Amino acid sequence: MARRVEADPLRQRAERSGRWAESLAAWYLRARFYRILARRYRTPAGEVDLIARRGRTIVFVEVKQRPTETEAIEAVRPAARRRIARAAEHWIASHPGALGFDRRFDVIAVLPGRGLRHLKAVFDVEGRPW
Repeated sequence: MARRVEADPLRQRAERSGRWAESLAAWYLRARFYRILARRYRTPAGEVDLIARRGRTIVFVEVKQRPTETEAIEAVRPAARRRIARAAEHWIASHPGALGFDRRFDVIAVLPGRGLRHLKAVFDVEGRPW
């Protein structure tokens, strides 16, 4: 008989907090006329929290809940940026209609008690900071 492993309560709390932050970020984008195309898009290469479209631009968004904007940007380390960029390429390849669109990599910082900050074009398709 398989032994049941109890989930770590801190991990569960972090997961709920992350999902809440992503829902808040999606609401924020919709209020600014972005269309949400995907949430938590997962591939073997990586994951993108939100994929949105506004006009002719597809935006790949990483959501971070941190005390400051700087901490939110710093939390998206180079390896994570590369994984996000690879997942974005996978999404583009599986959606041929999106090939002609511009692409952008943003961070939405959820700042407890201070709201959200939408930081646009934080890194490029290679995962390099702008």
